[in-house]
Amino acid sequence: MSETILTAEVGRRAGSSDSRRLRAEGKIPAIVYGRGMEPLSVSVDRRELRQALSGAAGMNTILDLSVDGAVYPTLIKDVQRHPVKRSVQHIDFIQVNLNEEIVVSVPIHLEGEAKEVSANNGLVDLTMQELEVRTTPRSIPDSITIDITDMTMDTVIRIADLPLPAGVTAEGDPEAPVVTVLVMRATVEDDEDAAVVEGDTDGDAGEAGHSAGANSDGE
Repeated sequence: MSETILTAEVGRRAGSSDSRRLRAEGKIPAIVYGRGMEPLSVSVDRRELRQALSGAAGMNTILDLSVDGAVYPTLIKDVQRHPVKRSVQHIDFIQVNLNEEIVVSVPIHLEGEAKEVSANNGLVDLTMQELEVRTTPRSIPDSITIDITDMTMDTVIRIADLPLPAGVTAEGDPEAPVVTVLVMRATVEDDEDAAVVEGDTDGDAGEAGHSAGANSDGE
């Protein structure tokens, strides 16, 4: 599990004008709360935050938030973005107990090549991009990787089949499908279209022959 130190500044005043000033200075208004502490208004440097989240864990990185000498182990709980520019406008940091389990969403990645599926005109379909898991903060996996090499046309990989690290359990229905196989119909439709065209061509040829025969009789 990735973690890093991020410095936060206190003294942020409430109000949209002060928030706009902070953003103009390259900072992001934020709030820290959780574990019974009074919510604390802070700001973080936009560039430093981007760098802190640049690792494989992304938004699940544990951020040891340094505020006036105190360090709060936190995770990003919520991010508010500009509706048009999509730039980060505000962040909620939630303080966590490193020894208590929490529920977070972890991205799912596929690896390998399902050759049998491809050979039979099938398509591997990832039905969920993220999986909710329960674990302690330092045990949060960066991602869940599924090897699809041995998949066949009948394969369905469910939540219960996922290879999870020790100490990590999946939330949700164990029977819920995560990876399935779609059957592509293009080849079948193309064959049917070809058969129709071929039939039409034969019919046209027959009509042409019949017409030619009729003309010959007329002569």
